[in-house]
Amino acid sequence: MCGYRFRLFDFGRFDFRLFDGYKVPMSLRADSTWPTLQLGMRGLRFLRHLPNFVRLYWRLFWDARVSIWPKALLLLGFLYLLSPINFALDMIPFFGEVDDLVVVIVVCRLFMYMCPREVVQEHVRRIDAGV
Repeated sequence: MCGYRFRLFDFGRFDFRLFDGYKVPMSLRADSTWPTLQLGMRGLRFLRHLPNFVRLYWRLFWDARVSIWPKALLLLGFLYLLSPINFALDMIPFFGEVDDLVVVIVVCRLFMYMCPREVVQEHVRRIDAGV
């Protein structure tokens, strides 16, 4: 039986469609979108909300309900960016910029993860309300 059998495997945000046991190129998917355009739109949304993220991190850093450990992590992450060790690594092309970006992303995500959820939600609501 020659077939047009499709099987859909969903792994989180990625899906793989198989056609007779072979992967179908993403360009042939019926519901394909432009990943580059989506990535660009995500970048623009991030830039639009960047001032709110800065306010959120600032408020969480100075909130007494947040433990000292997330605050120390955030402080150490940004001190690493200013340290002479980081300047030595910045001399290596491409790696220097990428390691700075990875450090900022990991430190910011860990800080947010380590903060109490209720406190984060309270500050997000206040920032949305313009307070």
